[in-house]
Amino acid sequence: MPNIDRLKKYKNIHMIGIGGTSMSGIAEILYHWGFHITGSDMANSESVQTLVERGIPVTIGHNLDDVRKADVVVYSAAIKQDDLEMIEAKNHNIPIIERADFLGELTRCFQDTICISGTHGKTTTTSMISLCFVKALADPSIQVGAYLKQLDGNYRVGNSEHFIIEACEYVESFLKFSPKAEIILNIDNDHLDYFKNFDNIKNAFIKYVKLLPDNGVLVTNGDDQNCLDLMHYTNAKTLTYGIQNSNVDFYATNIEFNDDGFAKFDVYQHNEFLDTFQLSVPGKHNISNALACIAICLNYHLETDIIKSALLDFTGAHRRFEYKGKINNIASVYDDYGHHPTEIVATAKSLMNKKYHKSWVIFQPHTYSRTKNLLDDFANALLNFDNIIILDIYAARETNTYNISSKDLVDKLHSLGKDALYIPDFDECANYVKSHVEENDIVLTLGAGTVTNIGPMLC
Repeated sequence: MPNIDRLKKYKNIHMIGIGGTSMSGIAEILYHWGFHITGSDMANSESVQTLVERGIPVTIGHNLDDVRKADVVVYSAAIKQDDLEMIEAKNHNIPIIERADFLGELTRCFQDTICISGTHGKTTTTSMISLCFVKALADPSIQVGAYLKQLDGNYRVGNSEHFIIEACEYVESFLKFSPKAEIILNIDNDHLDYFKNFDNIKNAFIKYVKLLPDNGVLVTNGDDQNCLDLMHYTNAKTLTYGIQNSNVDFYATNIEFNDDGFAKFDVYQHNEFLDTFQLSVPGKHNISNALACIAICLNYHLETDIIKSALLDFTGAHRRFEYKGKINNIASVYDDYGHHPTEIVATAKSLMNKKYHKSWVIFQPHTYSRTKNLLDDFANALLNFDNIIILDIYAARETNTYNISSKDLVDKLHSLGKDALYIPDFDECANYVKSHVEENDIVLTLGAGTVTNIGPMLC
């Protein structure tokens, strides 16, 4: 059982922005441990409804009374300092803790926190590892960044010392954690609104690796030189994996794809044949994610057959190349969270392993800063699709001080000789696609914002 003594001074915990993916998972873990939890959010959602059904009261809007009764207020990064509940907490000298700091406190309740990080693939790999540990009856606690059907949610409360979580690099929040094991999938140019340049991103990962204790373990991608460089900054045990680079501890070869784009491949451990694995999610990048999962699970002495079975059972996390249905029984619709050029390329390659007639992408750029900084990369990534529709930029946390719009991306695609349509209205977009798709086409809604709402409009 995790040691929660360090948290017992907080009997009543109020959470602002409780409906967020991470916040809702934290709330349920705390509730399970016997804390009195209240929360607020600006909008109703599936996660808010789930919290209410489980017995956690949530106010849509503000609840200053709940704030005044709290021993501590936990808030998500999206909450501004001038929020009414934040001001109320300050006026009553109630401690205020940002979500990442509080999650860091949770990691210190466990003797064995397993952190999955990297610019891409965190949610999928966390899901894979989680299912392996659950299937092995290791009874882990889990926090994953998306709904996972095998957990019926995005979290699990276990009674062991294992805590499996995503560790995001944005605003260096992963430096708040106390990991025993780290899996680093890749290091890429992202979140430049915060990091400004790639060197700052890599330095954040160096600081993160230095958090590992000497008796910990680092699992890292041998196909990514920036990941390999991190091994020099820790005395912990290191394990590497790869597809291109065979000079690693875990190597995948003899890769085949079926008509759904699902891979079958042989894994070699220390140059000796381990076993043949099969996946139920598409794309070569998921072979890499699976290798990371295999490496960490074998380090924890999980049986190979259990890992094989769990990986085969895993059909994807919510919004990760998720099948949504059919348009008029002729075209298939998928939804994906990819919002970085590298993710778009990986998703496009996954699509190419499937059998289909023509591909469609409905893309919603995510944040002005990312669109501005990576405009050329976005355009080149989208060239992989036959038909391209661009929605307005989803602002998220930003205001448009970058003088950028989705029309700039459409213009860039036109300059590359590729036709693309700018259709900001969701109804107009859905109607256009419905009237133009053909037999055996595949339509992909892509982005981290509200683009996910178009799938149900199509099917």
